[in-house]
Amino acid sequence: MALGMLAKVKTAAVVGLDAQEVEVEADISSGLPSMTIVGLPDTAVQEARERVRAAIKNSGYLFPTKRVTVNLAPADLKKAGPAYDLPIAVGILLSSEQVWADTSGMLFLGELSLDGGLRHTQGIISMVDLARAKGISTVFVPAADAREASLVRGVDIVPVASLSELVGHLRGDAIIPNHVADGTGGDVGEAPWPTADLALIKGQEHVKRALEVAAAGGHNLIMSGPPGSGKTLLARALPSILPQMAIEEALEVTKVYSVSGLLPQDMPLIRQRPFRAPHYTISHAGLVGGGRWPQPGEISLSHRGILFLDELPEFGHADLEVLRQPLEDKVVTISRAQGRITFPANFMLVAAMNPCPCGYFGDPVKECTCSSTMVSRYQKRISGPLLDRIDIFVEVPRVEYEKLADDGMGEGSETVRQRVESARSIQRQRLEETRLVCNADMTPLEVRAYCQVEPSAQSLLQAAMNQLHLSARAFHRILKLARTIADLADAEIIAANHLAEALQYRPRDQL
Repeated sequence: MALGMLAKVKTAAVVGLDAQEVEVEADISSGLPSMTIVGLPDTAVQEARERVRAAIKNSGYLFPTKRVTVNLAPADLKKAGPAYDLPIAVGILLSSEQVWADTSGMLFLGELSLDGGLRHTQGIISMVDLARAKGISTVFVPAADAREASLVRGVDIVPVASLSELVGHLRGDAIIPNHVADGTGGDVGEAPWPTADLALIKGQEHVKRALEVAAAGGHNLIMSGPPGSGKTLLARALPSILPQMAIEEALEVTKVYSVSGLLPQDMPLIRQRPFRAPHYTISHAGLVGGGRWPQPGEISLSHRGILFLDELPEFGHADLEVLRQPLEDKVVTISRAQGRITFPANFMLVAAMNPCPCGYFGDPVKECTCSSTMVSRYQKRISGPLLDRIDIFVEVPRVEYEKLADDGMGEGSETVRQRVESARSIQRQRLEETRLVCNADMTPLEVRAYCQVEPSAQSLLQAAMNQLHLSARAFHRILKLARTIADLADAEIIAANHLAEALQYRPRDQL
């Protein structure tokens, strides 16, 4: 085989949630048969040498018996994962002149199997989005990822099943038709309905009201009560009353799950808000995100949804304290020696806890066996600054037999969700000139503009501030919570009864 020409093929690397363009340069020169990959590749990219060699041979083409050098530019960007297999193989075939094609307006993505087939690749939606931003017209992706890639409009998606099929397309022998997305929405799947319904939960009407307020404004919530009172069941019913995600929110969530490799193959677009419930034994990196090649943690996987922490005091102190930044900034930043990566983390924090180690402190039926020191130490595992970022505190008492045995059904989730949707619609109209979507996201500027309080409520708010010694953050959170309660009542101005209900959701030791 004669010496080949230098070939250049475009692909992409995922860094955090976003992608960066990578140019694959393939060169064949004289020397002993070898293949070298340079450009800060990780182990998975280095192993591409064997996958690409076998895939080219098993697809019926010749692998050069010369010195093959592959460069992944820019050289200072670390390359991870097997998505570079297809562009490397195309570059070698172009350089060895087994294929002639102008690939300047094309992007190639995909992992190769040894027989030349293409496998599912993580982060497809981020890389296709980069192609759209760069003005690249055509993207070749594994056939299994075509539906996910088609979520990005304005780019021609070509589903490729094998390397030989792609070569036939580039040669013009057998053109692969572009993937056509179903404009009716069937191509992205319908949102599954949550299994838990509020109608199935007996009693706890005041807790259901607190869940409705939390869902209407996107507020953080903590439930406290004895074991078996229904805290976990109530939390799992919360997704059933949350509003449907807008398409922009769904794309954000889908991008997070695509990069993490958790996107279901049968549902390329996630339509239901995430509900993540990590166990308290989770590692710090598992909760926040991290690793040698930083990946999103549970905080980011619950973006636009719910992060439920059961047995809240059992979580590690460092894990709880790290929640403070994402609760305020709606993002989480992971710093490494080579740089910083930011993942989105706009979630509702919902937590459940027992009032003491045995769980029966303050219970009217079962006596608590904990000493006052044990109770105090247990409750102090949650720091004041973290509690200051929680909007709603609600007690969940044990349910009496009469309510459990009652055959009557409570108010269903669909009815409550309609009220929540109505309140969210009011908030979207009010905040349409900002990038905010709900009351919980408001800054002091929006609180000053939109949280107008009637005169009778002003005196109540002043008395609460003086008697409860509330911080400035708590003051603003009470106003935002009262604004949500007023929105549920379709009221323009915050009235005294709205403010009184918001104050009732403060911790008991402040009342």
